[in-house]
Amino acid sequence: MLGVLRASLRSGGRRHLQPSSSFFLVEHFSADPHAHGHQSTAQEPSSSSEQEKHHEAAGGEKPKDEHTRVLQAALPYVVKLGWSEAAIISGARDVGLSPSIVGSFPRKEAALVEYFMDECLEKLIERIQLEKELSNLIISERIAKLIRIRLEMQAPYISKWPQALSIQAQPMNIPTSFKQRAVLVDEIWHAAGNEDSDIDWYVKRAGLGGVYSTTELYMLTDHSTDFRDTWGFLEARVKDAFDLRKSVQEVAYLAEAVGAGIGNSVQGFVKKVMNQ
Repeated sequence: MLGVLRASLRSGGRRHLQPSSSFFLVEHFSADPHAHGHQSTAQEPSSSSEQEKHHEAAGGEKPKDEHTRVLQAALPYVVKLGWSEAAIISGARDVGLSPSIVGSFPRKEAALVEYFMDECLEKLIERIQLEKELSNLIISERIAKLIRIRLEMQAPYISKWPQALSIQAQPMNIPTSFKQRAVLVDEIWHAAGNEDSDIDWYVKRAGLGGVYSTTELYMLTDHSTDFRDTWGFLEARVKDAFDLRKSVQEVAYLAEAVGAGIGNSVQGFVKKVMNQ
């Protein structure tokens, strides 16, 4: 079954996964086993135009819908304007659309964050296919490398990432955030060579979800050159990934950080993890 799920993503759709631990480890995500993939973050048009159908029939790629074009154009504005309506409006203007289109995004800022997460996942999959030397690494080194590749994609937005985490933690956004992070965790484990399908599937993904999340938060406090300290922290966390006691403690600390709101609690969270 897992092979079918993994194949569905590379055949053009998002995979639908079993439950997995993600940033919001204080709650458990349960997937619908009858679904074929989780809902795309950017809205898609309800029907294709005749021009789009003709283009697809000719073997070309389907033109991007207006929402996708706007979100893609908005990303460069995030560094200055944050994950905000202002960034989306600027993106709309860049692609020649009316700023009023922002009203057609039901969750506005969340749509921008979720689009970015989807884009990063696609880029990670592309990198995995190109990283031939992964097969020469032991599994812990592969995991550390893949997490680093993914987190480096957030580096240009690091000053605004606490805002993104806060948006993801809002109740209406948690389901999509769970799904996106569950897919990410599974993709990393699959690329690392893990094929477990028993209870270890859950345990190992819970451990990896904790590693990814704690490293992501540590990165927000890191002022070292090129996030050197973050990558050292990551390597240490990967080595401890299957230490159940530490994993449980980290989940508890992370729950405190989420409950208190992303912000000053991050510093306290990182200190607790480092003092284990």
